[in-house]
Parts: sequence; C-alpha cells; structure tokens
Amino acid sequence: MSWRAKDDLRECLKSVRGWETVVVDNASGDGSAEMVASEFPEVKLIALSENTGFSGGNNLALEGLDADYALLLNSDATVEPGGLERLLAFADATPDAGIIGPKVINPDGSIQYSCRRWPTFAAGMFRNVWLGRLFPGNKPASDYLMQDFDHASVRDVNWVSGCALLIRKTCLEQIGLLDAETFFMYCEDMDWSLRAHQGNWRVVFFPGCVVTHAIGKSSDNAAERMIREHSRSMWRFWKKHRAFFADKVPALLQPFVWSGIWLRAYVRIAKRRLTGVGKRDWRPKK
Repeated sequence: MSWRAKDDLRECLKSVRGWETVVVDNASGDGSAEMVASEFPEVKLIALSENTGFSGGNNLALEGLDADYALLLNSDATVEPGGLERLLAFADATPDAGIIGPKVINPDGSIQYSCRRWPTFAAGMFRNVWLGRLFPGNKPASDYLMQDFDHASVRDVNWVSGCALLIRKTCLEQIGLLDAETFFMYCEDMDWSLRAHQGNWRVVFFPGCVVTHAIGKSSDNAAERMIREHSRSMWRFWKKHRAFFADKVPALLQPFVWSGIWLRAYVRIAKRRLTGVGKRDWRPKK
C-alpha cells in the first residue's frame, strides 16, 4: 500500500524485484501510479480514486491470495538482498508461526522497535510526551518498546509492526483480513497479532531478514491528522479488546483511557506547534 511516497516506492520496488508484487496506490496524486506502470510493468497495480487507508488498501492486495505467504511492506521500506529468501525459509521451517516480523532498522542503521509488548496505561503516559523527556529511559515506555531485547535472536513477541509483516495464508484464512472498518490507519497490526494469538498462532520476530524503514514518509504529508488518527485507532483498539486488557489496566484507571489517549494527542500537537519539535519526536511510530 502506498500514499504520496513516489521516490521511496521506487526504491522499495527495486528491493523486491523478481518477487510477485502488488502495489495499491491510495489515490496519491503524486505520480506514484504512473511511475509504477512505466518503470515496473511486471508489478500488479491497483490504482484507487480515493484513500481507503492502510487496512483497506492492504486488504485489496490480500483478497484472493493464492500464495502460501503475503508480506506487507511499507512503500518507504526496502529489503536487504537475500532477506526474503531467509524469511521464507524460516517460515517454512516454523509452521506454527502465523505472523513473522523481520528485523527493522532506521536509515542510520539503528534499531527500529518493530516488535513490542502490549500497550499499557503507564507506557502511554510516558511515550512521546513531556514526561518521557523528564524521565528518559523510563521503564513503562522501555518495556513497551522491548528495549531490553537486543533484536539479535528469534523470539516470540506480542505483536509486530505492519511496516514489514509476513502472514501465513492459513493464518489469514482463520483470523481474517485487516479490520478496515475499525482501523483506517494504525493499530491494525496490533489487532491482527492479537487475533493470531487468540487463534493459537505464534507471532515471531526473525532477525535473519533486515528491512530498512524510513519511518513516516507518507504520514509526514498530513502530520497532525495522523496524530489524531493514531489516537482514534488506539481508542478503538481498546474498545474492541477491552476484555483482553481488563487485567492489564487497573480498574480505577479504565474510565480515564479515552481522556488519557486524547489528552496525549493534543499535548503532542501543541508541543509540535509551539516548539517546532523534530518529526521523529512527535510522529506515531508504526
């Protein structure tokens, strides 16, 4: 799925050339669809006239899947040479893994925290807001991001980011497509991973395939809207899976989840407007 990321999309497609690829262009209007058609004629292109969101766009590519696996890959991500071969070999050797996340790094080579634990109320209080600046390295946010994990070994995890996510066809057939009705953008990967766990599938981090992700190239085009969309999705995720999280969020705090999510959103927006803080400080991470 791609939206207004033509130059990044070109590099993404170069990195997976030779593999069966589908590009869903979510009404980018920046020449992305035309570029794919002219430079990558072997790619199946679905050019939409309106933006259907991350879930809706990816679902169009996933419908009628006739391969054993599907890899969701953001348009601002590239796969290292040989990475897909290693990822598929691992998937073949691990038949109980329904969802597998490769190792994701930033363009400077640092770790991007693409496998995570379930979110908590405390993590939300510290992540991407002023409390996090006051208490760098705080335990709630660090635990959520799995910063105690060196990302160098195979590991079962709670969930993996949709920026680069392999799903097994048999898992997809059991748990269904991304929930496009609930999640326009953000949290659909967390929801998918939770549904996989509930279907008795493993969700696994695999470092043998490395993906470089220039995070947020598309969402940068509508920054404040994306902060609001992220918050809306977090609230919908909480409502959908409230029973699952009942023992993870203290009962006294549960009535404040909605207000906490939206207070956090508007603190981030205000911080951005008032201080001109850099993109990497405010952007919701995939």
